[in-house]
Amino acid sequence: MNKINGYTEEEAIGLIEYIHTGKNAGKTLSYLFETYGLEHNRAKGSVRNYYYAFLKRKDDARVKRILAGKDLVAGTIRPFTEEETEALLEKVLSGKKRGLSVRKAIMEAAAGDEKLMLRMQNKYRNLLKKQPERVEKAAKEAGMSAPGPFLQKRLEREIDALYSRIAEQLKRENARLRAQLEQLRKDELR
Repeated sequence: MNKINGYTEEEAIGLIEYIHTGKNAGKTLSYLFETYGLEHNRAKGSVRNYYYAFLKRKDDARVKRILAGKDLVAGTIRPFTEEETEALLEKVLSGKKRGLSVRKAIMEAAAGDEKLMLRMQNKYRNLLKKQPERVEKAAKEAGMSAPGPFLQKRLEREIDALYSRIAEQLKRENARLRAQLEQLRKDELR
C-alpha cells in the first residue's frame, strides 16, 4: 500500500478533493477538517495536521500531482520571538493588574485586530499550559498571584468563540464575493 504521511494515496486524494470542493463552496478549513474527520472516523486535529504536513511535501511528485490545479496553500507560521513573548506577558499581566480580564488585556494589546488577538490568545494559552513556571514568575515579578487552571479553561472557551466569529465573518464575505462574481459572469454573458 503506497502511503503519504500515513494516509493511502487514495485517502490523500479524497481529503484534498474534499478540502478543495469545500473551500470553493465557501466552507472554512476548520469546518472541513471537522466534517471530514467525522465522516472518516478521524480526529479534527489529526486531519488538520495531516493536511498541513501534506501541503509541505511539495517536492514529492505524488503530492504535486494531487495538488495540481487546486490552489491550496498553507500560510507560513511565524512563531513569537522571545521579545514578543515577554511583551505579551507584560501586557496581559499589566492589564490584569488594572482589573482587566485576560481577554480584554489581549484585545487592547491587539488594537482590534482579531487575527492578532487570536494569535496572542493562543500563545498565552500555550504559555499557561506548557510554561506555567514562566507565567508564574512573571506574575510574581508584577506583584500578582499566578493564574490557575480555571483561567486556562475560560481562555480556551473564549478562543473557540473567537474562531467561530472569524469563521462566520469569512463565510459572509465569501458569500458576498461569490454573488458579485456570479453577477459579473451574468453581465458578461449579456
